[in-house]
Amino acid sequence: MAREMFLNALDMNCASFLAQGIWRHPRDRSVEFNTMRYWLDYARLLEAGKFDALFQADTIGVYDVYGGNKDAAITRAVQVPENDPVMVVPAMAAVTEHLCFGTTGNLLYEPPYMFARRISTLDHLTGGRIAWNVVTGILNSGARAAGRDAMPAHDERYDMAEEYLDLMYKLWEGSWDDDAVVADRAAGIYADPAKVHEVHHRGTHYRLDGAHMSQPSPQRTPVIFQAGASARGAAFAAKHSECIFINGPVPAVMKQKIAETRAQAATFGRDPADIKFFAGLSVIVAKTESAARARYEEYRKYATVDAVLCHVSASLNIDLAKYPLDEPIAYQKTDANQTAMEALTQRKDRVFTVRQVAEEMAVSGRNLLLVGSPEQVANTMIEWVDMGGIDGFNLARLVMPGSVEEFVELVVPILQSRGYYKKAYTPGTMREKLGGGPRLPATHPAAAFRNGNVK
Repeated sequence: MAREMFLNALDMNCASFLAQGIWRHPRDRSVEFNTMRYWLDYARLLEAGKFDALFQADTIGVYDVYGGNKDAAITRAVQVPENDPVMVVPAMAAVTEHLCFGTTGNLLYEPPYMFARRISTLDHLTGGRIAWNVVTGILNSGARAAGRDAMPAHDERYDMAEEYLDLMYKLWEGSWDDDAVVADRAAGIYADPAKVHEVHHRGTHYRLDGAHMSQPSPQRTPVIFQAGASARGAAFAAKHSECIFINGPVPAVMKQKIAETRAQAATFGRDPADIKFFAGLSVIVAKTESAARARYEEYRKYATVDAVLCHVSASLNIDLAKYPLDEPIAYQKTDANQTAMEALTQRKDRVFTVRQVAEEMAVSGRNLLLVGSPEQVANTMIEWVDMGGIDGFNLARLVMPGSVEEFVELVVPILQSRGYYKKAYTPGTMREKLGGGPRLPATHPAAAFRNGNVK
């Protein structure tokens, strides 16, 4: 029996996201990312294609590991310049009815009290169409720019994240009772102060005294996304996340990872079925396989080696400029992306050289790359859903907006005809569109802070 998949567009508020150099393509509009029209057109296109959400990644800091400086990043526009991902959301929400929005917020640099208000505001303005991607950062350049000497150690960042999430739950779930707002015009009473509770938090990393500034939004807590795949990150995701980004070379590997995470979620008292898993995806599709292959070769001509290696070097926190092109990348313990490091250096079936990384990640990064006819693309996506057990995909744009338009025109109708993709949106909040209720279930850790329990 067909199982409907979810689809998010995966992007960033910059010209060059994962496909380094594609911004140079004559049909690409991504250099218009500074304009409002770009984002409004994007939102309308995604809703026409019944996409569930536009998910915006984010990074704090400039990629300055490759060559020991920022030159390659600046010259090639490797995720810089980059704008705030939150600012375009209200405008896109105003021209859509159902499209949801995932925004990345780095807890190392977001003051908890102000961040809680910003997300509640977004949830109000969008009618409950907001998700938060919880990240802890990987760039020392970002730490220095924010006044730190360097990033905290990898596992320490997740300790900070645990405390940060508890503090957010206190503000979003426990500070205001459901019936605190009465809006009694005759009596002149907007809210009952007895039902608005101050949070008094004294933790290892955070301290806060005060009531949440916003009244309860449609979801209260936004849908929680997370991508951690290290042992510490996976445990955090199993405890808190509603949607998890996951990558793997074949469906069987994905299925095993998903089973392990669901089992771990159960140890936290959660219903494992409450978690959705999304695989990263890049698609080059044309009416025939040969045409798609030709388009792939065309796109590769715009890729720039130093831009790709600049991006990967920052993710790994090792300078690939120091490696000969045909030398295998050696494992190094760093406080950056440990999962990416392991994927490139500890796979049993192969070890990547610098040249192979530059060639294979030029168009899609670490995403699954599908090149083919509409039927071939749809068949592989269905295979990953059926055999890998994933719930959906995060589709990264290539040439903008052409690659998304082609996917909507050529692939979506096939998925719909085979019962694997919706023909109409489910009403309600983002959490309801994902199959849940308007608020987090009672089995989620956030529920412990409800009814004024903000100690």
